[in-house]
Amino acid sequence: MVCLGNICRSPLAEGIMQRKIQERGLDWEVDSAGTGHWHQGEGPDPRSVYTANQYGMDISHQRARQLQSADLDKYDLILAMDHSNYQDILRMAFEEEQKKKVRMILDFAYPGEERSVPDPYWDDDGFDKVYHMLEEACEEVIAAYAKSHS
Repeated sequence: MVCLGNICRSPLAEGIMQRKIQERGLDWEVDSAGTGHWHQGEGPDPRSVYTANQYGMDISHQRARQLQSADLDKYDLILAMDHSNYQDILRMAFEEEQKKKVRMILDFAYPGEERSVPDPYWDDDGFDKVYHMLEEACEEVIAAYAKSHS
């Protein structure tokens, strides 16, 4: 799960996916990162923590980190929150195999629409909307990969 600073969207996506993985007993690893370095070591934005808590999740233990090129080898799927981060991730990918792993997360919920998860950082009211978008997308990721990657 990758966004810009790893404090708003991707921590929520990580928390949502982690809960879904646990509920289904899948042996998957999920993590989140940012393409930027500004918030390394910081916890999620308090509004993301609050939103997660509203839906029964605690993401306060997460710490922001910057995406590393090794992540493109380690993980089977790299999910970008928006077009800008998608392009930044692709620039890090030097091998075709790495590039194939990079997808826009909302492509799972809205195929062919090329939608981005809006950055709620500047919009206090945007966090709940983002949560629901990510909830739907994570459900579709599970549906697409659970049988072949469990």
